[in-house]
Amino acid sequence: MKLLRTMIVAAAAALLVTTGKATAAVFGKPLTWDRQSLIIDGHRVCPVMGEVHYSRIPADEWQQEVHRMKEGGVTIVATYVFWNHIEEVKGIYRWDGQRDLRRFLQVCKEEDMPVVLRLGPFCHGEVRNGGIPDWVFALTSPPDSTGKAAPVRLRSTNTVFMHYVERLYRQIFTQVQGLQWKDGGPVVAAQFDNEYRGSGDYLMALKRMALSIGFDLPFYTRTGWPELSKPVPFGEMLPLYGDYADGFWDKDTKEGAGNYYKAFNFKAFRSSTAIGTDLLGKQQETLSQGDGQYPYFTCELGGGMATAYHRRPYIYADDCYSLAVVKLGSGSNLLGYYMYHGGTNPEGQLHTLNEVQTSPGTANNDLPVMTYDFQAPLGEFGQANPSFYRLRPLHLFLQDYGELLAPMEANFPAKQSLAQGEDSTLRWATRSKDGSGFIFINNYERLQDLTTKKNVRLSCCGVKLPPLTIAGGTIAILPVNIDGISYATAQLVARRNGSIYLMQVKGLATTISMQDGKTLRNVRPLGLAKPVYKNIYLLTQEEAEHLDLAQAGEKKEQQAVGFEKVKEPGPLRTIVKGRAKVAEAPSEADWQQAAVYRIVLPSAIDQGQQSLLTINYRGDCARLYADGKLIADNFYYGRPFLYGLWRLPSPCSELELRILPLQPEAPIYLPREADKTAGEDVSEVVICEK
Repeated sequence: MKLLRTMIVAAAAALLVTTGKATAAVFGKPLTWDRQSLIIDGHRVCPVMGEVHYSRIPADEWQQEVHRMKEGGVTIVATYVFWNHIEEVKGIYRWDGQRDLRRFLQVCKEEDMPVVLRLGPFCHGEVRNGGIPDWVFALTSPPDSTGKAAPVRLRSTNTVFMHYVERLYRQIFTQVQGLQWKDGGPVVAAQFDNEYRGSGDYLMALKRMALSIGFDLPFYTRTGWPELSKPVPFGEMLPLYGDYADGFWDKDTKEGAGNYYKAFNFKAFRSSTAIGTDLLGKQQETLSQGDGQYPYFTCELGGGMATAYHRRPYIYADDCYSLAVVKLGSGSNLLGYYMYHGGTNPEGQLHTLNEVQTSPGTANNDLPVMTYDFQAPLGEFGQANPSFYRLRPLHLFLQDYGELLAPMEANFPAKQSLAQGEDSTLRWATRSKDGSGFIFINNYERLQDLTTKKNVRLSCCGVKLPPLTIAGGTIAILPVNIDGISYATAQLVARRNGSIYLMQVKGLATTISMQDGKTLRNVRPLGLAKPVYKNIYLLTQEEAEHLDLAQAGEKKEQQAVGFEKVKEPGPLRTIVKGRAKVAEAPSEADWQQAAVYRIVLPSAIDQGQQSLLTINYRGDCARLYADGKLIADNFYYGRPFLYGLWRLPSPCSELELRILPLQPEAPIYLPREADKTAGEDVSEVVICEK
């Protein structure tokens, strides 16, 4: 038994050495792109890009959290630079504390993590006004001949607006200077504005401004949705796309609203018509002229979803995994997750910095004041959610097989356009080149119970697989003519030190057919201890998800925390619909009518130990206070309310929890997992290690 443990540890250690190799020491090396992929130092790569907002995480946690992203298989970080986090008050720029962009970039450099800066001036990101400071909305153009001064048109080439954008870009450049890719630094690209639908002339004006200031990067990007009214010249900005499993921004409060179901179909069309419908309205399935000649990259593949007051989706790990597999099978060579790491809004000087219906711009939803957890793979406090582990084998695969996958063309033998929940056929696609390829299977759609498909015939590169039975919910990538394998009904994960690691696919019996004529049927995983054939190892899904993670399999102990109700709720508030015609979140006055609970913390909390307070409650929404200061909030949607106790602003022994009761027939969407019983209650409060 001791020898077996030694073998397993040794094998895991050998894999750990190469984790993250796709980004190590690449800064400054030649980086180009073509119609298929990025090319770094002459090698094609399929990066994994994870969005994290540095100004939504305390600065002393950056190093740890960027490292955790790297452990998850992320090879590029993307981050917004929110204008109103920097210049909330006109002319006063803040680069202190968690707003210190330069320090964040230096952390990324230390972690060998390239960075894509999403510069704005408009970002969205569920920030107040999409990141544009309130004072910008009061700007006016110089008076005309009649003495009238017209309001400035924002997100345009208006000279007044562009003057202040230039000041912003110059400020950002002070943080970036010396840390660009050409300097051996991490900043590899920049995005201009976000989700812009007007003329490309505006985007080009932003680029020219950035170049004149000193930005000099290998490539530049823009969101590929919606279609521009006038394209930018070819080659100036790579269009990046996205898709989500659900959206808080939909006005409909029914389950399955919107056309997010399309994201679960393999298809040649790159973009989404479901993103940001609150801002963009109905969108057509068209791309800007020439966009099909760019590589197919994403920057907003749903790693989760925020909860608005009126709509609170509950996202599953397989939602995220399915979206990623479908994008790869459809030809994408860069998986960019929004969000990959959640966060907490910083304190504003003049306003709270969350999106609200009462603000001057981007006022279509009420978001929580503080939390921006997003149900991301790494949550608000850096806690690993199930999607973190579910996605890891896919990311390891892209590190080791990305160069092989990148030039492979996508083919669509199955129907590309399916109705919501359509279950008449298997969803599958292939990618292949020079006799090698992959078969992508997605017998999954969010909130739908797709059936088992029997006697399924799949083929790729002239190789015909035997008839397969594919259970509902099966998501897989099967190799064909790769690394001595003729075909396998298991998924490639890693290729390290001469060994090949496959992952068993749930819902699919494992067959491995070798090019030497050997075929293994109904293969059982033997883990890292023993190959199933020569240099081929077969892992369970859980083993593959935890591959080379030191904390794999560790059980976290819980400590019960005392609590008591000290005040019953007052009269129920009247829920009204706001400017965007969706339910308004409670006002500060409404919170005075909340039920109040006293939470008694253990006498000694080790601030150095990262412990999560977990509150299992039922209600409409909740807030947590320490010594009268709001420290966390939550819109109830069936998951616990969390708080990282190491962030307590000062030592305290008691916390105050306020809960507003859930009201019958409230005009909000709650997922099926939520307890919809009217009223409020706390069932349990515990502390466990993150």
